[in-house]
Amino acid sequence: MNLFNEAKTLVSENIRDYGMYIALFVIILTFSIMTDGLFMSSRNISNLLDSAGYIAVLAVGMTLVIVIRHIDLSVGYAAGFLGAIAAILLTQAGVSVFLTIPIILILGVMVGLLNGVLVAKIGIPSFVATLAGMLIFRGALLQVTEKTGTIIIQDDTFNAIGNGYIPSLLQVSGLHLLSILVGIAGILFYIYSEFTNRKNKIKYEFEVVSKGIFTLKLVFVSAIIAYITWILAGYNGFSWTVIVMLLVVIVYHFLTTKTVLGRHIYAVGSNPEAAHLSGMNVKKITYIVFGSMGMLAALSGILFTARLQSATTTAGTLFELDAIAAAYVGGVSSAGGVGKVTGAIIGAIVMASLTNGMNLLGVGISYQYMIRGGVLAGAVIFDVMTRKKR
Repeated sequence: MNLFNEAKTLVSENIRDYGMYIALFVIILTFSIMTDGLFMSSRNISNLLDSAGYIAVLAVGMTLVIVIRHIDLSVGYAAGFLGAIAAILLTQAGVSVFLTIPIILILGVMVGLLNGVLVAKIGIPSFVATLAGMLIFRGALLQVTEKTGTIIIQDDTFNAIGNGYIPSLLQVSGLHLLSILVGIAGILFYIYSEFTNRKNKIKYEFEVVSKGIFTLKLVFVSAIIAYITWILAGYNGFSWTVIVMLLVVIVYHFLTTKTVLGRHIYAVGSNPEAAHLSGMNVKKITYIVFGSMGMLAALSGILFTARLQSATTTAGTLFELDAIAAAYVGGVSSAGGVGKVTGAIIGAIVMASLTNGMNLLGVGISYQYMIRGGVLAGAVIFDVMTRKKR
């Protein structure tokens, strides 16, 4: 009973962090029942994660932008434009895929830094600066695709990024062995990191949960990772899109939680004036965050273009709004200073799950937009209410 009470208190005190996981669980359970289990089939979960990949990558960057109290509306068409540039390099310039990808990522960083200069140095509000960028990249995308309309990419290596799967070492009872090994490695890494964090907190005399709750958390999360791994291993295993998404989460989670840069980002978001007075270079942090956002926009463009195996005139449409929605559903605060990159990924999966589930049920597109809008409004209301309680 004490364990139950502690768990109940822990959830209520950290409702912002756990709310999104509860919402995702409810969505999965609801659609699984309504579709007679089709929603949780191996093929559907694999497609769902692949469709969420390029938005999830954008949502990670958008979370950090919102954390420092800004917004970036240019990322959608920036992703579409940079994806088109990648297609041109591959098909018309004959550039190798292994050279194309770094070039596009560097261009993305430059685009992001330009936004950062407009916002931090010149002082243009981020909404206006990035709205201008959105219009510019929309026009640039139309310009580079106007002759052909659609640029077809026939490079198998590039297309595999959006459609391919990691190789199978061996099939064990119909399961993808390498994917199982990746899942096991993920579980071991998670357990190791949790034990390390707990040990460090105890060392510096921070409050930690009881051993019972800690064990329960380890078992629960490990079981979820194992179950998803088992589902995907029953189809084609982990896709390259999912691997890229996981790598982005791991890198950015480390940067935001284990480095001085990460602490500075949240300090600037919590109180820019106090951060400046304490010696932090607020402009530099803004440049870094927007540069990072540009790079992730480029990566998102690569993932989307590879998934379609072509660059189109409409690529990037509403990507920025989907990324903003995913960030807010994932727990980022509109007041700044609060938000996790892991939450952004969950937010992207929540929004993708809603769309996927409604498509399986045959819900009309008009109702889908209204329901997704209601979920976004609910997430922001939830954020406001939890801040008021504090």
